[in-house]
Amino acid sequence: MKKVKVLFVCLGNICRSPTAEGVFRKKVSDAGLEETIEIDSAGTSGWHIGEPPDQRAVAAAKARGYDLAPLRGRQLVADDFRIYDYILVMDRENLANSKAIAPPEFSGCLRLLLAFSSQSHYSEVPDPYYGGDQGFETVLDLLEDSCDGLLKEIERDSL
Repeated sequence: MKKVKVLFVCLGNICRSPTAEGVFRKKVSDAGLEETIEIDSAGTSGWHIGEPPDQRAVAAAKARGYDLAPLRGRQLVADDFRIYDYILVMDRENLANSKAIAPPEFSGCLRLLLAFSSQSHYSEVPDPYYGGDQGFETVLDLLEDSCDGLLKEIERDSL
């Protein structure tokens, strides 16, 4: 069976996308699918390459049972579009930046992560970087919901 490969993308790869990676990793593990789904995250900027996730993101995620500590920032590159089946972006600006480097032959899913969400209040995952702790909680709420929807789609369509 071919592995399904999922990449989460935000701007710096220190808040939203590593949190999405951590949340989805746990959901995939809990479903017993870690051998069939590969997960990573990246940022459209190179500002935080090699850095760990923001400590506020790590703390908020840890309180809900997600481990972000081993993750390190990296930048989205054109080769990612040859590797990943799903490239799921946190907001429209980073979606546009991702589309700008996508090779024309990319046939995978490149869209906003919240397309998989059951809620309708948000269309983008807000960047919590310049806000308080509640922003990280909101991000986790949105990511947990969206990752549930994503996992259901992958199980239905690909496994």
